[in-house]
Amino acid sequence: MKRIIALVSVLAIGSTAAIAGPNLRICRGEYALCAASSADATGRSIVVNGATFREGVSVCPVLRGPAIANMNLMNNSCKAPKGKVWSLFSNVKNFPQAPTWAVKPEVIRTFTTTATPGGGMSNMWSFPCVKRKNLVNGVQLADCYGPLNESPWTATSVPVGSVVGTAAAIGASNPVGGNIP
Repeated sequence: MKRIIALVSVLAIGSTAAIAGPNLRICRGEYALCAASSADATGRSIVVNGATFREGVSVCPVLRGPAIANMNLMNNSCKAPKGKVWSLFSNVKNFPQAPTWAVKPEVIRTFTTTATPGGGMSNMWSFPCVKRKNLVNGVQLADCYGPLNESPWTATSVPVGSVVGTAAAIGASNPVGGNIP
């Protein structure tokens, strides 16, 4: 967990955002981990800190334990509304992943965003997720909604040609991740 806090802190401090960067806190309990998920455009828009982005939806496993949150996007509370969870960062190295939702090791990689459909990235960190009613292969899943091509560090647009870190599989559409400043 300390390693993730240090990474998030370095990325946040290195940003030149108009806001002071993420307001980090450790939350405990249920959360969605979207680190290895893709995202599909919903056709709607989402506003983040006054900026409008295209909205994406990711299917993410729901886990339990400590996770890193950005309180700026969560009304300064770890408590999610009833039937929902927050999508948060975690130091979990093995977790359920699509398409079978079997537990697999996390494989972190980088990619460069493109202008082709699905060639962008998505940010689900500290956005709300709706828990699905039915388990899939014994795994609780949630539909998480967040911005496409928005930096989790600066809440600004991530331009085409940006390098992004993710744990999503190669070929995933709009992988959940964070741009590398």
